[in-house]
Amino acid sequence: MTGFPGRVVSRRRRDTASRATGWWRLLVAVAMALGTAVVLPRPADAATIDTTAYYQVVSRSSGKALAVQDGSTADQAQIVQYTTGAATSQQWQFVDSGGGYYRLRARHSGKVVDVAARSTADGAKVVQYTDNNGANQQFKPVDTDSGYLKLVNRNSGKVLDVYGRSTAEGAVISQYTDNNGANQQWRLVRVDAAPAHNPALPGYNADPQVRYLAGQYWIYPTSDGYADWGSTKFTAYSSPDLVNWTDHGVVLDLANVSWCHARAWAPTIAYRDGTYWLYFSACQQIGVARSTSPSGPFTDALGRPLVSTGQYGEQEIDPDVFVDDDGTAYLYFGSGNAEVARLSASMTAFATAPARITPASFREASNVFKRNGTYYLMYSENDTRSEDYRVDYATSASPLGPFTKAAGSPVLSKDTGAGILGTGHSSVVKVPGRDEWYIAYHRFRIPGGDGTHREVCIDTMTFASDGSINRIRPTLTGIAPVTP
Repeated sequence: MTGFPGRVVSRRRRDTASRATGWWRLLVAVAMALGTAVVLPRPADAATIDTTAYYQVVSRSSGKALAVQDGSTADQAQIVQYTTGAATSQQWQFVDSGGGYYRLRARHSGKVVDVAARSTADGAKVVQYTDNNGANQQFKPVDTDSGYLKLVNRNSGKVLDVYGRSTAEGAVISQYTDNNGANQQWRLVRVDAAPAHNPALPGYNADPQVRYLAGQYWIYPTSDGYADWGSTKFTAYSSPDLVNWTDHGVVLDLANVSWCHARAWAPTIAYRDGTYWLYFSACQQIGVARSTSPSGPFTDALGRPLVSTGQYGEQEIDPDVFVDDDGTAYLYFGSGNAEVARLSASMTAFATAPARITPASFREASNVFKRNGTYYLMYSENDTRSEDYRVDYATSASPLGPFTKAAGSPVLSKDTGAGILGTGHSSVVKVPGRDEWYIAYHRFRIPGGDGTHREVCIDTMTFASDGSINRIRPTLTGIAPVTP
């Protein structure tokens, strides 16, 4: 709900604004006379909004900031005003929707400001809601004066408004016919940027496999930046918190693999009985190497491929190993089709013949994990050279399938407004002892990346009450350090 029909700005308010403007002019005049510069923070105007930044949206009438009530992350949480502070629930990113309109995305939840039920009525409730780029989620910043803006809803033509011109903590925000009230005017105050943690790894890397091993988080990527994906070495990185990474250098060099010296792609790793097992793609075949340490060095365990080129009728690449609660290990692989086989106790042979489990729209990059008795198969759709490379997922009651594509797919895709393209080839990791999950994936390098100039990112992954994966928002900022 919002202010009252037919209201006008009081003479007193106009006089107050006039006096404020007068004091400002006097200050500038004095400064000029003294030959000194006046340096005060300049609020953003409509022409200078930075879509990579976060802003507090501060009411002209109350001095309080647009916020999500109680810091909620739920759909339909009320938008209110609170005293300005450091809470991320009052920090907003302006996501470009085109035509001068933006979605206001909450930093803490990833949801956007939304006029409830697409209402066009005065007094309609304003909430946060999952971003669907609806016209009722789009607002045009329109300059007024002195650095203040009105935020005009694309669906209704009405503006964001503090109910009843209230200055109270927690007063609700709604939409209302534009009457140029001070409670309809907002100042954008840029928030000092927190350290950006995306990309998570330095340089060009892709196809990240993230694991928790030996008391730390580890990432095993494809080294990128080579024409025709021509890397010949595998590297590893470790971290205590998923943010601060140590480069362990080369852990496996294909120069030391007798059956292939080219195209080192997409490794995966598992631990069993004191040994770390690295499964890797090379020459579009799959090999297995072993080490007594997650930092290597790894040595080829077979002297030949575990899976040879074309052996099962698809590109034999992108291995993923999953160890179930009972200790049984499974290997997933394939591009074009998905295969799964149970591994023997030796970890160097199949105990069962590979079986095809290809879900709808599958391209490559299988990654399997288990949560609350459900097996999740995450995979990539389209081509890694495409900006539409993205992550889908399917579920099953068994690690051997069948897997059914989830209704919520794709669950991770590009954000053109933020310049994030080609989000794919993912893996996920759970924080030990907590139902807290993170996803590692690659995207095109920013700026100017493509399908061979990619970088690894990490973002938060959450679940709905029915076990489905909530839409994952790729970010420029990444995550905060994960504490034990």
